[in-house]
Amino acid sequence: MITKIVMDDVACYRQPTILETDKKINLIYGLNGTGKSTISRFLYNIAEDDPSFSKCQVEGLDDKELLVYNQQFIYDNFYEKEDFPGVFTLSKTNKESEKRIALGQKVKNRLAQQKTMQEELQQNNFNNLQQQRQITEDRIWEIKKDYTGGDRVFEYCLEGLKGSKDKLFEYVASLPKSQNPTKTIEKLKREIENVSGGSNVQVSPVPLLDIPMDKIENNELFSKQIVGNENSSVAELYKKLGNSDWVKQGLSYLPEEAPPPGSKCPFCQQETITFELKKAIQDFFDESYVRDITQLRSLSIEYDRLIALIPLRTQYLLSRFIVETQTEFESLYRNLLSVIHKNKRQIEQKVKTPSQSINLVNTMTLLEEFNAYLLKVNTEIEAHNIKIQNRDTTLKELKQDFWLIMRWKYNYVLDNHQKETKLLLNDKHQIEDNLRLNKDKTQRVESIIREEQLKTINLQEAIDNINGGLLELGIDGFKIKEAGKQHYKLVRAEACKETFKTLSEGEKMIISFLYFREICKGRRSLDSVNTRKILVIDDPISSLSHIYIFNIGRMIMHDFFCSNEFEQIFLLTHSLYFFYEMTDINNDRRKKNQRLFRLQKNHVGSNISDMKYEEIQNDYHTYWSIIKNPGNSPALIANCMRNIVEYFFGFVEKESFNNLLQKEEFQTTRYRAFERYMNRESHSIGQNIFDLSEFDYDIFLEAFKMLFTISKYEKHYERMMKKIH
Repeated sequence: MITKIVMDDVACYRQPTILETDKKINLIYGLNGTGKSTISRFLYNIAEDDPSFSKCQVEGLDDKELLVYNQQFIYDNFYEKEDFPGVFTLSKTNKESEKRIALGQKVKNRLAQQKTMQEELQQNNFNNLQQQRQITEDRIWEIKKDYTGGDRVFEYCLEGLKGSKDKLFEYVASLPKSQNPTKTIEKLKREIENVSGGSNVQVSPVPLLDIPMDKIENNELFSKQIVGNENSSVAELYKKLGNSDWVKQGLSYLPEEAPPPGSKCPFCQQETITFELKKAIQDFFDESYVRDITQLRSLSIEYDRLIALIPLRTQYLLSRFIVETQTEFESLYRNLLSVIHKNKRQIEQKVKTPSQSINLVNTMTLLEEFNAYLLKVNTEIEAHNIKIQNRDTTLKELKQDFWLIMRWKYNYVLDNHQKETKLLLNDKHQIEDNLRLNKDKTQRVESIIREEQLKTINLQEAIDNINGGLLELGIDGFKIKEAGKQHYKLVRAEACKETFKTLSEGEKMIISFLYFREICKGRRSLDSVNTRKILVIDDPISSLSHIYIFNIGRMIMHDFFCSNEFEQIFLLTHSLYFFYEMTDINNDRRKKNQRLFRLQKNHVGSNISDMKYEEIQNDYHTYWSIIKNPGNSPALIANCMRNIVEYFFGFVEKESFNNLLQKEEFQTTRYRAFERYMNRESHSIGQNIFDLSEFDYDIFLEAFKMLFTISKYEKHYERMMKKIH
């Protein structure tokens, strides 16, 4: 169980802020912009050792599995394809487990085939050689099925062999047994297409980077502390101050001529400036100082010029040979530019404060590594061009490569054929021994497959459960349906097809949260073990209509709060209504299982404090007191108005106030700004006042009152306004 979270020196946490708890359920309330998302990002990336959270700590996590739902989770697990709005993928793929499962399945299939052959020998007292040959011929005939027809890339390789199983078998069997080939069938296919297809053109090599960055980076001037004349009468004073750069900047504020009596010094604002003092200051910055500064600026300009010579990333990716090794390219290119731009910033700072020495990173090694990569790409390009020049010879060699791969692929088939002919001479006990060995191997492989399957997410089952969850929430206007391998689309009811063109933010929130619920039932990573989990849920209702908020809350309570599978839950929200909904109204149970926290932000940053159950109502009254004072900031007043109507109509009346805003009274130009603000899906104080010039306190208060009047709650409005007089 997490017992302590320390947030420090990140985002709005300017000083150490501590959350301590010993409860299973921890509810954290705070307006948007107070630091909720920063806490969830810290816990989401806790295994990544993010330097931005270097001063943040968590105690009590130990080896527990931590599952975090926040915007980063949605980004990592929920992607929309740019060319197909509404079609998306879910889940990080469990590639390693899938590979092991696929490999295990292949081994299992091979063992099953061997077992079948052994059992056939046992039942028929060794079949005759003709039957064994027929089995082998059928296996070899898979080559014809797999590599003819379709795109016909390998068609020419099987000329004269496509009409007879016997002929194809004889040809493959006559080939010398091959070792593991260096090429894959996919690579071979690309090479044939490049020679015979539409890509059979010469390709220009990629130019190497010839930019002598190190000549500038190694310049001794950067490590030199550039100061003025040490023989000047004010030199000793500058040494004590330790800031001649500041004095240099202040020179521009001194008058050109002799200062008149009573002139103020631009540094101390006292009447101390004299012509002699001005002359002493100017003499400090002598010719040597000016020469160094001029050279420093020249170095900065030259460095910028060399940076401009580096081609853009998109220019490199025009080459398909680079695209084929894009991961390696991206890493080298990004590392090089990162160091260069860091040097650039240091040089710019040196120009501003020449008295400070800097040490630039030498980029020669990074340039050499990048050019080595480009040389490797150019080698591939050169090989491609040679193949184009010798097309017929190349196709002949590629045909040989094809059969080298096929012979290797079917080595075990042909070997098995020879082996089985010898097995005809073996006795029954030898066959039984083989069957027992086969069974042991199969059991081991099946055990491995079962273990790996436990580590993967059954995505189709998750989709079925998500659709079920949508119905639980009362959402029958759309559902999730498969749209290709690992891609799913939103299928809407017939009447909605023309109304909606893509996923709304609220729909993304619902689907991704339902998917998160499915992940919580299983294991998220290869390293996960079967332990009780700790959940962090960050504002799961921020973009949802009020009609869904109550149901989402019930789902969280039922699936997480009331489940023994989860050791601890942290729920963060900006909604006072939702916060109240998730709080246990039973005083004894609440004291035993729940702890309430408040996040606040002031001029010194964000802080976390304990919150009492009774304070929820107090917050509601506080919102009213804030809107009563027109001297408060427009952003704060408008945000508090929205929190009041959200709490009152959503919690007290179980009604969406957005429906009220659609009434005719709010469609006039006078209330347009109020209506637009209240309807915003995100109402962060830091983001939400769209244009301060649109805020008119009297108009906003008038429209705010009208919400209560037209819904027949004018007395509640008047009572609350009187309470805060």
